[in-house]
Amino acid sequence: MKSIEENIYWIWLSLLKNISIKEKYKLLFKYKTPDKLFNISKEELLKTKEFKEKTKEDLYDIEIKNKIDKHIEYMRKNNIKIISIEDTEYPKILKEIYDPPICLYVKGNIEILNNKNIAIIGCREPTDYGIKATKYFSYNLANNNINIISGLAKGIDAYAHIGAIIAKKTTVAVVGTGLDIIYPKENKIIEEKILENKGTIISEYPLGTKPEKMNFPARNRIISGLSQKILVIEAKEKSGTLITVDFALEQGRDVYVVPGNINSINSVGTNNLIKEGARIITNYKEIL
Repeated sequence: MKSIEENIYWIWLSLLKNISIKEKYKLLFKYKTPDKLFNISKEELLKTKEFKEKTKEDLYDIEIKNKIDKHIEYMRKNNIKIISIEDTEYPKILKEIYDPPICLYVKGNIEILNNKNIAIIGCREPTDYGIKATKYFSYNLANNNINIISGLAKGIDAYAHIGAIIAKKTTVAVVGTGLDIIYPKENKIIEEKILENKGTIISEYPLGTKPEKMNFPARNRIISGLSQKILVIEAKEKSGTLITVDFALEQGRDVYVVPGNINSINSVGTNNLIKEGARIITNYKEIL
């Protein structure tokens, strides 16, 4: 595992918020390594015509470069690591997706990222039925050495992590903020319990990143990207959960759905997935 200092240029690259992942890969293709990109002269940068002006401004922004030391200090104090896409610890299955994160900030157990993983996802306002189903599947799958992955959001996500915690097994939370920000705040205890049970909290976003709306659809591609299978428990007709399902299908993952009450708005999205060909699941052994 590389030290934080060895990945200093990857930290800098992650801080360039106005440059898309696609453009960052384009920059790396041209300059090969982030340290060469970091040390490029302003004169050479201004001559380059293939990049946007905003990209050039970010690359030569002294304020961004000055933030790096504060990041490293906080990461050291709070045991946060960073893995770049070139590191051997980077999850192999995640590398296969269309736009893998260039780097991941990690708190906790890095090794489990390459385990057998299943994502359990669903709505933020679950019914009692949804809560019971989530804890049932999470607890039993975790007890069969399958790592539970979810997004640490309210509702089904939270109960997916809780099921694994009750089983005293590992779970991975993929968040849409920097690892110095807990969102939602009421899930702080869940985050603590995840780490106590040798689980992991990960984010592609640098420290200080607030819970902006656009972060969460991007976060969802990582949830599905880390998982061999996706289990959907309660989703409304227009739900963020369905964005994760779209990513999962694009990434070639198996999608399972727990059927819902036809009279519940929380089941419209899940039951539609079944109509479209997703596999109905009623017992955790069917996934095993």
